[in-house]
Amino acid sequence: MSVDYDVIVIGAGIAGLSAAATLQRGGKRTLLLEGHNVPGGAATSFVRGRFEFEVSLHQLGGIGGPGPLRAVLDEMDAMRKLQFVEDDELYRTVVPGILDVTVPADWQGAVEVIDAHYPGNRTKLTRFLEIVREVGLWQLAARANLHKMKEQAEWLSGLPNVRRYGLRSYRQVLDEFFVDERVKFVLSSYWSYNGQLPSRMSFMDMSRLLTIFMETKPYQIIGGSQALSSAMLDSFLAAGGEARFNTSAEKILTRSGTVTGVRLDSGESVASKLVVSNAPSLSTYRRMLDPADVPASVLRDLRSRRLGPSVALLYLGLDAPAADLGLTSATNFLTADLDERSVARGMRSLEPTPFLLASCYDIKPTGFAPVGASQVVLASMQYAAPWEALSDEEYAEAKTTFADSQLNLLKAIAPGVRDVIEEAEVATPLTIKRYLSQPGGSIYGFDQDVTDSWLFREDDLKPSVPGLFLIGNWTTAGGYQSAIVTAARLCKRLLAT
Repeated sequence: MSVDYDVIVIGAGIAGLSAAATLQRGGKRTLLLEGHNVPGGAATSFVRGRFEFEVSLHQLGGIGGPGPLRAVLDEMDAMRKLQFVEDDELYRTVVPGILDVTVPADWQGAVEVIDAHYPGNRTKLTRFLEIVREVGLWQLAARANLHKMKEQAEWLSGLPNVRRYGLRSYRQVLDEFFVDERVKFVLSSYWSYNGQLPSRMSFMDMSRLLTIFMETKPYQIIGGSQALSSAMLDSFLAAGGEARFNTSAEKILTRSGTVTGVRLDSGESVASKLVVSNAPSLSTYRRMLDPADVPASVLRDLRSRRLGPSVALLYLGLDAPAADLGLTSATNFLTADLDERSVARGMRSLEPTPFLLASCYDIKPTGFAPVGASQVVLASMQYAAPWEALSDEEYAEAKTTFADSQLNLLKAIAPGVRDVIEEAEVATPLTIKRYLSQPGGSIYGFDQDVTDSWLFREDDLKPSVPGLFLIGNWTTAGGYQSAIVTAARLCKRLLAT
């Protein structure tokens, strides 16, 4: 084997960057491996014509006030290299002809706005959001203290609302509080940030999402997610870390079931007694390890889980300012009707999309679009299966047809978009699968429904294979904030052992 490292981190996605920077700055000689030629994984950008497109970041939580992401970025000295823009609202949610509500990033403000649209719900809205906040804050604190579960259990004993509501579905709790389906819909709009519809997502998980954005506000990054990835890489390199791009880890090497290093795609072997993998757990356990080294319990667990959803994306460079197009909010949820069963069917078919998230990065410019122009990205949650069943000819046609249906739905808030399209790029679950090496193109790892909560699954400092630790979207709740913060916390505990 070649040079011995204290730690090898596989994958320079945002969790891998967070882990590498934390470990190197903590005194561990760390090697970071990445098969692509740039850092970030999905946290990056690409250029078409006059436009630089944000690949995946819609809103960033955990930055405002004493946010957990701000604290992690401060600790790795990356925060000072970044500039942020606070969104004025949480989101705008629209069902054409039925509702159009813009929700502020403030608990009381949300009560006022929703009650103004649907009078008579103020008392219930206030109580419901109080419970959301209590449950959300508990989950955020509990996930920061997984190594102190006895203390967390004692705290939980004094939180009856967390015990009563936490593991019920979000929809069940909504039904207990509200009759008006429009109120329930407005309060459910963040479901796509976890990839699960309200009837399948735990109340605890939705509470975490609402709480992190209400408490620490939604932000955009000047320069987009690539600026974030580059800042974390710079932190790692400035501390003396070594990064190898265009270099993949082919095999995690072991001796007597314990990690000894990594074999690269070049054939070179690199020694280390500690490997942190930001690769999907399916790839890590089934492809990178010798089958004899993977406990049967791990394989059973993997077989019991379902791949989460991917996404179909339409990147639009528009030759007009956002305001001229009718776009007033950075984050817009558009849904064809109030029935979530329509969205559930759409996620598993190639029918015209019943849902999309339209992100406009030029309400307050983030540096991507030229002056007088704007960038909009349309995202529809999709499982990969219907795309994987297509022939090459069918696939090309399906991409165009599906993107056209996204534009049709966007007309509800920006009717003139088609007339000003300068650049358009389509990505499907197969694009995500190919470029990011994610099984099924999954953007959140496994399906994170009520039965697959982080509370039951999240790994602590107890590796299934001695010397191997997993991080990233396959091991924790979805989203940037969660991936970065959870990876940093795990690595800080590793440094303390």
